[in-house]
Amino acid sequence: MTTCAFVGLGVMGYPMAGHLQAAGHPTTVYNRTSAKADAWVDEHGGVGADTPAAAATGADVVMVCVGNDDDLRSVVFGESGVLAGMVEGTTLVDHTTASAAVAREIAETASARGVGFVDAPVSGGQAGAENGQLSIMCGGAPEVFAAVEPVIDAYARAAVLVGPVGHGQLTKMVNQICIGGLIQGLSEALDFGRRAGLDEDKVLEAISQGASGSWQMDNRARTMLDRRFDYGFAIDWMRKDFGIVFDEAERIGATLPVTAMVDQFYARLQRLGHGRSDTSTLIELLRDD
Repeated sequence: MTTCAFVGLGVMGYPMAGHLQAAGHPTTVYNRTSAKADAWVDEHGGVGADTPAAAATGADVVMVCVGNDDDLRSVVFGESGVLAGMVEGTTLVDHTTASAAVAREIAETASARGVGFVDAPVSGGQAGAENGQLSIMCGGAPEVFAAVEPVIDAYARAAVLVGPVGHGQLTKMVNQICIGGLIQGLSEALDFGRRAGLDEDKVLEAISQGASGSWQMDNRARTMLDRRFDYGFAIDWMRKDFGIVFDEAERIGATLPVTAMVDQFYARLQRLGHGRSDTSTLIELLRDD
């Protein structure tokens, strides 16, 4: 049993914190909108707190899952931030998709307090969070990761230590680059098959176990064909993540022509009012109706 705190109860954090409590880890939660924290306590038990610092007080492991670098700094630093409530020997795990730079910034401040840090962005979407089947990309010291891995396992299908602090975030950037290209390719392929008059289900049966098979094909192809786009990770969030990717690409000298093209497609979908639709909405740009 590990005493935990979870800060940020969005579509990902809410179920992740629930898995911690269900696994027997007493969990205190904080959310900027207190009604969400109250609802979580009503559903899962545990305790709500008025500030991130209060949530972190007494916790062995503190998890954070918020929106971006600025949100992250606001709940980590300062008198009301989680570090103010943490003591030497405890560990902070950040599940936010953020920059590698802010991960290193937090790690430096945490280290000065004797607090361990792991940057641990996740992949798997809302369904993965709800089912406790997230893929988690981690950066940190091996001994710190080893200590928190059994706790993270409450909501993870796989948690991999990729390298030192910052490497979790960099790996998430690799993940998002892959996803953008995969969904665009899948969109073009499905639209081609539809226009060619092929039996869509037979096509998917024929190709899904071959070289073109992917998680996106298995989980999104049918819903894309059915024009259903409410399956989790929103276009607005992907464009936020792409912004982080492009900043890092400029810093390291990487060229991302396909990702840049897909980003512009997502920008067009935002202008059409689809910012809250999921990333598979790319296929709609190929339709005539």
